[in-house]
Amino acid sequence: MGSFETNISRVTSFTLSGFPEMEGLEHWLAALLLLLYAVSILGNSLILFIIKEEQSLHQPMYYFLSLLSVNDLGVSFSTLPTILATLCFHAPETAFDACLIQMFFIHFFSWTESGILLAMSFDRFVAICNPLHYSTVLTDTRVAHMGISIIIRSFCMVFPLPFLLKRLPFCKGNILTHSYCLHPDLIRLPCGDTTINSTYGLFIVISAFGVDSVLILLSYVLILHSVLAIASREERLKTLNTCVSHICAVLIFYVPMVSVSMVHRFGKHAPEYVHKFMSLIYLFVPPMLNPIIYSIKTKEIRKRGIRQVFCKSWA
Repeated sequence: MGSFETNISRVTSFTLSGFPEMEGLEHWLAALLLLLYAVSILGNSLILFIIKEEQSLHQPMYYFLSLLSVNDLGVSFSTLPTILATLCFHAPETAFDACLIQMFFIHFFSWTESGILLAMSFDRFVAICNPLHYSTVLTDTRVAHMGISIIIRSFCMVFPLPFLLKRLPFCKGNILTHSYCLHPDLIRLPCGDTTINSTYGLFIVISAFGVDSVLILLSYVLILHSVLAIASREERLKTLNTCVSHICAVLIFYVPMVSVSMVHRFGKHAPEYVHKFMSLIYLFVPPMLNPIIYSIKTKEIRKRGIRQVFCKSWA
């Protein structure tokens, strides 16, 4: 029993890894990541400001977009402290509990993003397949309930992870692969039985990402079936164009996530920096590109929102 308690207390902090493979270029990498953070934070904040100020954007589609922007800001702020500490200030140490808290928020926002993308696909499905009932199906109250349900689901799924890790004895070192704390990284370090952790992790991945991706795909199969029934080619293209932003958001979220999983499962002999870069793409690209995509492809935001913001600033 004494040995077990000693093992548990052996790790009180973790050492986060930067990019030792890029010695001499870390300052350039830090500058690039800070630029990505700036684009993400400013872009998503601008989207939220435009939707708040522009009355014509107070619709279900843009409520979901607001939720997506808030979530992307959450992703950015979850990783920012340790990225800055590791790459800019060369302070890679992070406390055990602080690491678990960061892990919780990173995974919480990832699960929430998947749920938001599913809700947005439902919005497109109703708008295209049942347009006459759009305003009665997606009322403000129902949209609020959907948003709250997504948050509760994500919280309930991720909440057990820190406690499942904390019960284990950590005695295989304290060096993590990334500049932030992730569950797959932390689960390598305990010397106890991690079967429950691995099984639960697989369960929530399948029940969230797996189910969400299947339902998103099904919604677009139904949307495509409805669009193909439209006689006019011009109208078909116009209708499909309303889905382009969401399709891009789905792809830039799920493609990096699947790539990270594939590298983690089948690329165990790949250089460590490959795993690091894939993880950075997964966490950095969606928050940065989402506001750019929606600003370019959404006419209401581009024409009404951004023009009015600049007109007011010059008035």
